[in-house]
Amino acid sequence: MSTRHSTKATARLWRCRRCGRRFANRNQSHACGRSNLEHHFRDKPKEIRELYDAFVAALRGIGRVIILPQKTRIAFQARMSFAQVTPRQKWLDGHVVLAHVAMSPHFRAVQTISPRNHVHTFRITTVSDLDSEMISWLREAYAVGEQKHLHRHRDR
Repeated sequence: MSTRHSTKATARLWRCRRCGRRFANRNQSHACGRSNLEHHFRDKPKEIRELYDAFVAALRGIGRVIILPQKTRIAFQARMSFAQVTPRQKWLDGHVVLAHVAMSPHFRAVQTISPRNHVHTFRITTVSDLDSEMISWLREAYAVGEQKHLHRHRDR
């Protein structure tokens, strides 16, 4: 699972000199530090890793994804982070960022960060939770990660 940043889409991203992570915004506030995937799956059942792998496969079916293992979560980035998961003993907790508030049984809570950034919290317990509706939310979040929601708003 590569975290290389060499495509045209990420060419203009700002890179933190300390940790090397790339961001859509210059001097983006963040906690420097690198972790690895193994850290998140230590002492977890193999089914949780399989569930994570299915989640990543769903994201990669949408587009190019940068995987950023961090201390307490695993973030997924296009131009900016659009989703994250935290492996637990029996499920994956996570969230997606959407440009609007969406109501769905998939979401446990919604937190509004700004007018075009709404964090939708979910829990995935089985691969069947990655149904067509959830994939559509991941696709929408990916577009937010590409910052397409900003361009659509400017065009109006």
